Amino acid sequence: MFSQPIFLQGLGMGASLIMPIGAQNAHVIRTGVAGRHVVLTVACCVFIDVALIALGMSGFGALIEHSPVLLLAARWGGAAFLLWYGVRCLLSSWRGASAPQAAAGQAASSAARALGIVLAMSLLNPHVYLDTVVLLGAVGSSLAAGHRASFAAGAMTASLLWFSVLGLGARRCAFVLARPVVWRAVEAFTGTTMLVLAALLLAEG
Repeated sequence: MFSQPIFLQGLGMGASLIMPIGAQNAHVIRTGVAGRHVVLTVACCVFIDVALIALGMSGFGALIEHSPVLLLAARWGGAAFLLWYGVRCLLSSWRGASAPQAAAGQAASSAARALGIVLAMSLLNPHVYLDTVVLLGAVGSSLAAGHRASFAAGAMTASLLWFSVLGLGARRCAFVLARPVVWRAVEAFTGTTMLVLAALLLAEG
């Protein structure tokens, strides 16, 4: 049975976990400014969150939380990817590269590459699992059986709204954000964010 208060609880908790700047958010902003595969990137982020929230609600969070091997593999793999991506963005900022523009008839490999990057950005970050599978899953699983679907729907809605606003909002503001000096700042911000996140992941080890 749908419960509006429980739905709002899930919406609020999901928003509080997803809105702070992280690897996913920084990448979505960058994609929106570049104007390439924005819908694909947003849809992929939302789908991943929805799938992980569903896993958490099914009790899978306990397996992740009590599996040091999985967490260790995700930590080192995620840190390596974030370091590579961060250095790439910082080099782009330092060289003064202009923002890439969307072009008609882009090759399928470009879409595949964009999909690969957003998958790696999302799934190689242990915090994604901790936020969605463990934390949201733990809270949702503690509710009465009839309220769990409402909580999960609220958390999933938060992901849909946030990534849509972030990606499409950045695209709408691209005429400002894509200016060379602003784009360099975007690249520098993204790269710095990635390096800080990589350092935090390694420090937790």
